[in-house]
Amino acid sequence: MRSWYFSIGIIAFVAFCAGAASMRADVQRAQAQASSAQILLGRQLVLSHACGDCHGGFENPAGDGWLTGVTSPEMEIKLGPFVARPKNLTPDNMTGTGRFTERQIFNALRYGLRPEETADVQITSTTPGEGNFPLNPHYLSPVMPWNAWKYMSDSELMAIAAYIKRGLKPVANKVQDSDGPPDFWASEFQKATYGSRPPAKYPTKNEQ
Repeated sequence: MRSWYFSIGIIAFVAFCAGAASMRADVQRAQAQASSAQILLGRQLVLSHACGDCHGGFENPAGDGWLTGVTSPEMEIKLGPFVARPKNLTPDNMTGTGRFTERQIFNALRYGLRPEETADVQITSTTPGEGNFPLNPHYLSPVMPWNAWKYMSDSELMAIAAYIKRGLKPVANKVQDSDGPPDFWASEFQKATYGSRPPAKYPTKNEQ
């Protein structure tokens, strides 16, 4: 009788382990599918927002130089006496975005903050020194249209960050820093004249 109970216990334990393993596999599959969907959304947003026009490859992710940054003088952008050089967006650790977290990339897209000079934190304010917003913020080049993306959702911007970090192959391409005026000018983009996020409630005085 004792051996019969023991056998039943072994069978139940094996069944439990098999069920737990199956549940883990289901969770892993769901997570992989969610990750894949996020990356594909990020890819579509990158394509539809002309990221490749400046960072390389135009709208062809199968082409040479896709998002690898400036590879020739023709890709440099002249701003009066200054020169802007779009960076390598691929996740290469030394020359690209590999050393940044997805949150740092998100903060660059949402707030225009340079990821190399901004902590890996969730930001809840646009006032320097409040809500993890840097007390002395350093902004991206004026040719990076981050302010025009302010109305994109958090999930959309996180999808772009996911694509940059997990959807691209790393490519080593060191891009020289841009020349330009001091970046404090970009704080003007935080002012009300450029619109708020979320946008003013519809309809405004200009809408019907």
